[in-house]
Amino acid sequence: MAVTIFTQTSCTSSKKALQWLKENKISFTEKRITSEQLTLPEFKMILGMTEDGTDEIISTNSKDFKNLNCDINQLSIQELYDIVKDHPKMLRSPILVDEKRLQVGYNDMDIRRFIPRKVRAYELYEMQRLSLEG
Repeated sequence: MAVTIFTQTSCTSSKKALQWLKENKISFTEKRITSEQLTLPEFKMILGMTEDGTDEIISTNSKDFKNLNCDINQLSIQELYDIVKDHPKMLRSPILVDEKRLQVGYNDMDIRRFIPRKVRAYELYEMQRLSLEG
């Protein structure tokens, strides 16, 4: 179960997420969207996995978004993709995905969902065991 992480150059959250993946020995593929263009299938996959649609992945505080002067909710997926392709810094980062999960941004607790379930179950068991001993 490989993770794909979409990052941006000089993004602190992206760096933290990459470091966390390495420390937890989780296999991943990095795609730096500021230098390697996001494909339409990748964009559709990410958008399809969101719970809040564009609100979850578009950074409305970014300069690129503010300079758009358009309502992105009125755009087709193709039109939105064309804008994101030309202005990748509009996307929040990092974006981590695997077959079942999506995480936008870096959060110490939420990123743990990418640890295999067996490992998380074992860690919980160990914590419970230690708390009973102490």
